[in-house]
Amino acid sequence: MLINIDQKKEALFTIPEKPLCTTSDWIIDQNWNQYTSTEHATWKVLYEQMCKMLYGRVCDEFLQGLGILKISPDHIPSFDSLSDSLMKHTGWQYVAVPGLIPDEIFFEHLANRRFPAASFMRKPNELGYLEVPDVFHDVFGHAPLLTNPFMADFIQAFGLAALNAISIGKLDQLARVYWYTIETGLVQQKNGLRAFGAAISSSAKETTFALEDKSPNRIQFDLERVMRTDFYIYDLQETYFVLNDLEDFLELARFDFLPLYKKLDGTEDIGRGDTTESDLVLQYGTGAYHLKNQTPKLALVTA
Repeated sequence: MLINIDQKKEALFTIPEKPLCTTSDWIIDQNWNQYTSTEHATWKVLYEQMCKMLYGRVCDEFLQGLGILKISPDHIPSFDSLSDSLMKHTGWQYVAVPGLIPDEIFFEHLANRRFPAASFMRKPNELGYLEVPDVFHDVFGHAPLLTNPFMADFIQAFGLAALNAISIGKLDQLARVYWYTIETGLVQQKNGLRAFGAAISSSAKETTFALEDKSPNRIQFDLERVMRTDFYIYDLQETYFVLNDLEDFLELARFDFLPLYKKLDGTEDIGRGDTTESDLVLQYGTGAYHLKNQTPKLALVTA
């Protein structure tokens, strides 16, 4: 669990203090008919904003997936319809959940090719950046790449690996892999550096920051390095990791993490904005954004 030194914060996948759902799998009805015209309009504004921004900034596979799914800009998608499309391509489906859910439940869904998505829509005054995932982040940010075989297989394999990590108390290390790839990952493609992480591709603010700003570090992806690197979910990142190709997920999907957990036992964590001598640094960040905004320092501990 992520613990703020000054006050406790929720973990990346943890539950609210008062559970909002009593079913064992935390699945709820999306209640699509209850979305308001304002919520559909907010979806449309975000959809059109991101589509204009993402060409030339997001990876080819994301754009291909967006075309495959034919998600409408005019209304929030029905999870049933979205699932029908995904099932035909990679066997994935969407299920609605109240928001942040228990770690084991989250990863149990991933291990069974179910993507648990928040059903609520952000408010119109939260268009720029949202600290917690809503339906726009979970659908627009994640669904397109779930049409990609490499990504689809990796996320399922990650769910299985995470359940094992929970059983041996190593989820804190493995969660970093998820965060620095599925949420905030960058990839080098023939036309240049591109985003594939959902936190980037669903946020106009983070899209330009991750790819173009001088503040963050951009470092070549290295699995051991990533598993030692702290992260913070409530603001833009101080470091982004860059994959050579999304096909690298094939290797990660088959990776046995147990020997690496043992190898990393006793090693020190690396700070969010730090670089090391062994890093292949593509950009040394100025750190200007975080110096100005002074995001709180976190310590990773096992709950």
